[in-house]
Amino acid sequence: MKKSAILLISCPDRRGIVASVADFIFRHNGNILHADEHADEESNLFLMRVEFDAYDFDIDLTDFPGHFVPLAEKFEMKWKLEQSSCRMKMVILVSKYDHCLVDLLYRHRSGELDVEIPLIISNHPDNQAIAEFYRIPYATIPFTKENKQEAEANILELLQQSGADFLVLARYMQILSNEFVNQYANRIINIHHSFLPAFVGSKPYHQAYLRGVKLIGATSHYVTEVLDDGPIIEQGVVRISHRDSLDDLLEKGRDLEKVVLSRAVRWHVENRILLYRNKTVVFD
Repeated sequence: MKKSAILLISCPDRRGIVASVADFIFRHNGNILHADEHADEESNLFLMRVEFDAYDFDIDLTDFPGHFVPLAEKFEMKWKLEQSSCRMKMVILVSKYDHCLVDLLYRHRSGELDVEIPLIISNHPDNQAIAEFYRIPYATIPFTKENKQEAEANILELLQQSGADFLVLARYMQILSNEFVNQYANRIINIHHSFLPAFVGSKPYHQAYLRGVKLIGATSHYVTEVLDDGPIIEQGVVRISHRDSLDDLLEKGRDLEKVVLSRAVRWHVENRILLYRNKTVVFD
């Protein structure tokens, strides 16, 4: 596997950005493997993802900022450099529903999700046997209105001990406080069992069934302080008909949730997502 580096850039749109970045990588013996860009005309914002082979790169990647800053300042860039060899640590939070959890763990074991999973946290003990099967530590922290502050403090302590880089809410049926969310801003991925912005909150399939919709969906998004309003990463839909019962909607929805969440997690792990305003650009 190539030793690649991923450069993520956002800056005001102007001429010469692509040429300058490509020239910088070329002059230091890097070989560009993938390059994608997007210009948002409304906000005059330019976003770019460049992945390059750093095997013969003549700058140690730890010294990359000192060499790249002059170019970044010239174009007023916000940027970061990631390395494909660095595996992120992903902690999963789950309640009783296990379908998303099992799917993520299987994809991890099969090598599809190249991450470390140091810990699974739940407010119920129901999924401990699954964690034991995959040999991943499992912590149960009960969550009620009365102990919410204490529970979140305990979770944050476990996250710090685990070295978590980001969190995945795999049908974790608790609303996290703003203080908690801000500790992992843009690093908490949720799966909502609805095609947002329709049917926010709890029991969206029940709402959809009562409304008689012909499509149901699932949405994976980053968690923000506003419930179910964070930047959307991925969505999927499935067609239903008048013949489908509420149980049919729930079954079809669960299948969809697994796929949508796994895609979002994979794109995050592969550093394919750039955020701006309340949107995402996902480079393929």
